[in-house]
Amino acid sequence: MQTGVCYFPEHWPRERWETDVEQMAEAGLEYVRMAEFSWGVLEPERDEFAFEWLDEAVSLIGEYGMQAVLCTPTATPPKWLVDEHPEILQEDPDGTVREHGSRRHYCFNSERYREETERIVRRVAERYAENPHVAGFQTDNEYGCHFTVRCYCDDCAAAFRSWLKEKYDTIAELNTAWGNRFWSQQYDSFEAIDPPGPTPAEHHPSRLLEYARFASDSVVEYNRLHVELLTEANPEWFVTHNFMGRFPTLDAYAVSEDLDLVSWDSYPTGFVQDRQHDEATPDQLRAGNPDQIGMDHDLYRSTLDRPFWVMEQQPGDVNWPPHCPQPGEGAMRLWAHHATAHGADAVCYFRWRRCLEGQEQYHAGLRKQDGSPDRGYHDAVRAGTELQAIGDGPIENVDASVALLFDYDALWALSAQPHAPEFDYWELLEAFYGAARSRGVQVDVIHPSFALDDYELLLAPALHLVTDDLAKRLTAYVEEGGRILFGPRTGVKDEYNKLRPTLQPGPLSDLVGATVDQHGSFPSRMERTVTPVAEDDEQYAARTWAEWLDPDDAELRFTYQSEGIEFGRPAVVENTVGDGTVVYCGVWPGPDLADELVRPLLADASLPYSEQLPQGVRIGARAGHTWITNFSSERYRIVARTDASWVVGDDTLEAFDVAVAEGNLVDGLSIEPV
Repeated sequence: MQTGVCYFPEHWPRERWETDVEQMAEAGLEYVRMAEFSWGVLEPERDEFAFEWLDEAVSLIGEYGMQAVLCTPTATPPKWLVDEHPEILQEDPDGTVREHGSRRHYCFNSERYREETERIVRRVAERYAENPHVAGFQTDNEYGCHFTVRCYCDDCAAAFRSWLKEKYDTIAELNTAWGNRFWSQQYDSFEAIDPPGPTPAEHHPSRLLEYARFASDSVVEYNRLHVELLTEANPEWFVTHNFMGRFPTLDAYAVSEDLDLVSWDSYPTGFVQDRQHDEATPDQLRAGNPDQIGMDHDLYRSTLDRPFWVMEQQPGDVNWPPHCPQPGEGAMRLWAHHATAHGADAVCYFRWRRCLEGQEQYHAGLRKQDGSPDRGYHDAVRAGTELQAIGDGPIENVDASVALLFDYDALWALSAQPHAPEFDYWELLEAFYGAARSRGVQVDVIHPSFALDDYELLLAPALHLVTDDLAKRLTAYVEEGGRILFGPRTGVKDEYNKLRPTLQPGPLSDLVGATVDQHGSFPSRMERTVTPVAEDDEQYAARTWAEWLDPDDAELRFTYQSEGIEFGRPAVVENTVGDGTVVYCGVWPGPDLADELVRPLLADASLPYSEQLPQGVRIGARAGHTWITNFSSERYRIVARTDASWVVGDDTLEAFDVAVAEGNLVDGLSIEPV
């Protein structure tokens, strides 16, 4: 359990470097990430390299007992390269070229840029291959940031056609698979297919899905080039990439297959403003949403089924969200503990000092622009000390018995046809994920192709594109005693994003024991409620999406109570298959309904769970310890069934506070207001 920081020595006078590095060591930091945007400094002119400054910085870090994590500098191609080869620049769908002057302005499919990438990465890797102070490398920086996965230039058009040729034997096969007779969209050759540009009406959903897959695959190939060059230079280095929270265009599972370590960049108070539809609450503006951040932690932990890093942790106020009030007192410490509880082995704060120039001048660091400690510095020092007291060095991963099935293909297909402005795939998943987390249960976020046998319960909302093979695997899982909670919009389409000739949930119908009769999407002013069959006086809220079901073998669990043509019709059913259980929920559940669905399945699986937690409080269990984190401004008392031995804090949770105890306290634990 380690902490680190991101540092830009090239932004500061050389005479300041040793003071900075010495202060990092005094703060207990162990890793220093550098050079992700430094191509123009490392190579100010073609083939005129200047490594001495980075050599000196790496040497200083080693002298003070820390390790450097270096980066391939390809996220910011320098101006001289753009002037020599403007064809490396990205293009928007309308042909607008993304110019030099920011970052991430290159095309992943530019052969010229891949050649330049190989040249600079090889040179950097060879320079530090024998340096004992370099622990590993980060590839590039935040693939997909600023919506840069999908480019629409001529290089991408040619690469897309080649990608389609490899997937489909003939153009006739493609036309049939996509259903291109609709609106006369047939193609007579692969060469006739372009990237999806501006159109009067919406694009063909099959074409959009395939372009999304192709663009993501392009990043996988580009990242693999970095990994191969770095591994060739030094097989002992770890190679990672810093993903971002809920990036909608990049398949993190596919990219991670080539990595030794997965990392991501966590900015809780920004994400609640630009990655959730509901307006952020005052507490969320101070500390973020624990389930939003937690689901990202669990996704990146699950990609390789091993501990991950937070490569950039928010250190205070940041420059890019619409608003940025100062984080709550202790929030930067809280985030480090929360990440560790979810499986992080290291948390690195971004950045060491607030910079004096460029686009990020309003982004805080652990230290202010004059070098004096900022609020985040004190939190980072305290968190590092506490984490060292809990465990020195890497510890075992989180052991989860519940998995959330997450599929980027479903994300892309639903994004193309959301059928409601409020329909967001991430947030629907979070509705089910949050029900488990509000009971203190650990959750892996896995791709449907992953092994399922280790899980007692699968949460599977909007498993939109279902193949016959996946249906067979899920059926076998249930027959052998597994439990699945399906959510709405499951089993709607085939792998080409086309409706099946059978009713939803298609190949899952026998497993569910019901089919979907009708569906509808609803604005917030049309409130939906459902009631359990056994207790028709109880009502539970739902939102956005509603399906009414036609049960066959399944048992009716909930019916619609809200007025309208769906009144009294089935909303939730349950089916027994072999030794297992399947529940299909046809609505987007509110928190109370989600809990009513998840809790009985946890009990049926004999999984330990807590009393329902307050909205801002969450529990994490890892390596023989229990973390209780408070993302709210409220004060609480922790009530456990057994006496707790507190390693951090005690049984009173202050605002934006954390407590850590030895042992697993989840079973029956409750949180009471003080």
